[in-house]
Amino acid sequence: MGIDGGPRTAVVIGAGVVGLSTAWFLQERGVDVTVVDRDGVASGASWGNAGWLSPGLAIPLNEPGILRYGLRSLLDPSAPLHVPATPDLKLWSFLTRFAVNCTWKSWGRAVQANLPFNEECLEAFDVLTSNGVEAPTVEAPIMAAFKTPRQAVALLHELQRINRSGLHIDYTAFEGDDLRKQAPQLSPGATAGIRLDGQRYVDPGGFTHSLAQSVIARGGTVRSGFPVTAVDDDSTSLTVRSSTGDSVTADAVVLATGAWLNGLGESWGVRVPVRAGRGYSFTVPTDEPVSGPIYLPAVRVACTPYQGKLRVAGTMEFRDADAPLFPRRVDAIIKSARSLLTGVSWEERTDTWVGPRPVTPDGRPLIGATNAPGRFVAGGHGMWGLTHGPVTGRMLAEQITTGKQPAALRDFDPTR
Repeated sequence: MGIDGGPRTAVVIGAGVVGLSTAWFLQERGVDVTVVDRDGVASGASWGNAGWLSPGLAIPLNEPGILRYGLRSLLDPSAPLHVPATPDLKLWSFLTRFAVNCTWKSWGRAVQANLPFNEECLEAFDVLTSNGVEAPTVEAPIMAAFKTPRQAVALLHELQRINRSGLHIDYTAFEGDDLRKQAPQLSPGATAGIRLDGQRYVDPGGFTHSLAQSVIARGGTVRSGFPVTAVDDDSTSLTVRSSTGDSVTADAVVLATGAWLNGLGESWGVRVPVRAGRGYSFTVPTDEPVSGPIYLPAVRVACTPYQGKLRVAGTMEFRDADAPLFPRRVDAIIKSARSLLTGVSWEERTDTWVGPRPVTPDGRPLIGATNAPGRFVAGGHGMWGLTHGPVTGRMLAEQITTGKQPAALRDFDPTR
């Protein structure tokens, strides 16, 4: 420990955007950091997501509409929200808890809890990109498109509720030809849209790798092929052990393994379960350049400019985090989006991917100290781990080094 009682060294388990952000901000506070990962940098949800930095759409998943929708579509393998038939009792217990939290009261609490994160998340990215993280963030509005004006009403109501909560989002509604002028990839099948201003996007894998390079350049270590099996007390320090026989010793340990958080987390007193809400993505060429992100809320598909093409991401599939990719889910994304988009070469898709997003039943992530001394958790961000990754790292680094819980983390206490 340092002279002031704070840790001098830390191990972060997980080399995604949340873990690496925590490592980076710990370095800002003078802590020597080692990051370890079972597979490598950005090997989980940080690689293939839509890349949105979108405080305007970082909305908790547990709103009542998702429950009504989910009950109708639960066992349909082509539906955007899918739970395969399974005897997994822990999964059904999780889904029951999730359903109990699909109320406006619980949703509203999660919105309020997220408010400081949404207000500060873009600034946290700016701190990183101004101080050695070379991947750019691109400012662009997100255009949400619908088949009918009636479909747009649900998002309008949600945005109004968000604005009443205290977070201000600028948005404009469009119809018909005015809509297609905003995004040439939208087909005549899209007749209504809502443009959300003040948003950004990144190449998520590129950003996460750049963040890792910055951690290394600042004196940190990033180790791949390090599957953690245990964290043991060793008199005045903690030893992180790998199944390969390797170990790293430090004053503090941060668990940031996303959808794999439950294993070690449960032994540290984390009682809120985290399940893998798996998302799929792929990349396709377009006839015209893509000017900015496109969102298709009715079918839950997000599209983003990506390396001169279009990354298409979607679905929420509750299945084991390490399960293989199911091509039928990719086909379902294409089927649902095809009628709303034009000039897209669906048959030339590349980079087909599936990754597990860590979902909690109450719509709030798990960030902070656990019941085990020196052990901290950062995870459970659902679909917004990229948007909230850097601000999570900044606030958690403050708690780790000062021993004081920031007010913004109270509702995210991992031992709740």
